[in-house]
Amino acid sequence: MAEGLRERKKRQTRQFISDVATGLFLERGFDAVTIAEIADAANVSVNTVYNYFPAKEDLFLDRSKGVVDRMSRWVRGRGPGESAATAVLRELREEIESVSPRVGLMDGYSDFMRVVHGAPALRSRLWAIQQEVHDNLTETLRQETGAADDDVLPDLIAGQIGWVHQTVMAGIGRRMLAGGRPAEVSREMLDVLDEIDELLSEKVLNYAVRDV
Repeated sequence: MAEGLRERKKRQTRQFISDVATGLFLERGFDAVTIAEIADAANVSVNTVYNYFPAKEDLFLDRSKGVVDRMSRWVRGRGPGESAATAVLRELREEIESVSPRVGLMDGYSDFMRVVHGAPALRSRLWAIQQEVHDNLTETLRQETGAADDDVLPDLIAGQIGWVHQTVMAGIGRRMLAGGRPAEVSREMLDVLDEIDELLSEKVLNYAVRDV
């Protein structure tokens, strides 16, 4: 269905407010910027900002919804003969090899990470998002395998796969924050992925294999 004029205007307004807020956060830090200042800079009311973003953290982490179900999408899209963990490893490798900004391999990502490191509220929100990711992946694994509600394996495997994703994203963040260049960090993280692959047990690597 084509996007209507009203929906497009709402989407554009939301994006504009987010972009204005992000610029202020990058310039002055998350805690130093108020919602009132964001509203004034975006030429909208404070109520309008809150209509689009219920919490201040949402203004900076406005793409978190896509992150929450990313690994679940990868698992659901795995190929014949591919397990849940190998699908996630493959997708991560492809993102890193292509030096994708979706995993933080871009100029300016260090500025984003500095804002996060300087704001306890953002770090707390990121932790909450990680819990959402885990719960989402656990439910996906349960559905994909037909596991019973009292089966602990989906939860345990989701924890292992989540560790892979968190380790990779944290590694990229640290290296970019330390001044690494995207292509350089890409090469280093491919080596890290090789190490991760060797650390995962056969039980994890062979869980939820899609029928050929």
